[in-house]
Amino acid sequence: MLMATQVHLVKFSTTCCLSKSTIPTTNCSGTPRGVLLVNWSPSLPSESTSSSRIMMRDRSKNRKPLQKGRNLSIEAIQTVQALKRAIKTHDNSLVHHVFDSNFRRLLKLDMMAVLRELLRQQQCLLALKGFEEMRKEYWYKAQVSLYADIISVLGSNGLFEQVQLLVMDLKSESSLEPDIKGFNALLNTLMSFKMTGLAIECFYLMKLVGCEPDRLTFRILIKGLESDGETSLSATLRQEAQRYYGQSLEFLEEEEEEMALS
Repeated sequence: MLMATQVHLVKFSTTCCLSKSTIPTTNCSGTPRGVLLVNWSPSLPSESTSSSRIMMRDRSKNRKPLQKGRNLSIEAIQTVQALKRAIKTHDNSLVHHVFDSNFRRLLKLDMMAVLRELLRQQQCLLALKGFEEMRKEYWYKAQVSLYADIISVLGSNGLFEQVQLLVMDLKSESSLEPDIKGFNALLNTLMSFKMTGLAIECFYLMKLVGCEPDRLTFRILIKGLESDGETSLSATLRQEAQRYYGQSLEFLEEEEEEMALS
């Protein structure tokens, strides 16, 4: 009779071990024979192998964060591209067709994203048309900050007539919220374009909708008027600022960032 053979632990490599043993069994004739079983178990790497280990770098750490309003959907991207192609043809009927077939079918967030992307690309006429269509939507709610963004792009491209028309639209809005940051941004934009008359109109508009001016509001207007030589208007606003903050108007000498944080 054959004896069962026993195989001791054999070192396979520096990273794994093979444990070999046999169990008795029989062949077809009933004669027992040895069957080799192999058990694999990993072992800890040695210092030599760990020192040469290849480390994979996480590329996600190199990705820049998405900018606000720039994470466009496929439908939004296609709409922007279609509008830009249409306007290059100088065919107004084609531009209207793209707005009807593409822009108006977008969801609210996509429509907003398309508008901001058009503004970013300085596509002023398309942005104005898009804003006009957006105001017809049932979910539309007037935002002073959005008006300020559009006016900033229009003024930067010298479209001051369109700025005046847009301010008229702003004054006709029936549901303006008292957004002090939005109004301050709007006033600052108008004063930077030397459009003091419109800035004063928007100043009284903000008071009309219940948005009380803060120190930054008065600083933007007074400093802007004085730099333009509008001493009479500046004096009038100084008197109004004193009714809010007393005789001392030291905040007029503060930096805008300091007042914004205070």
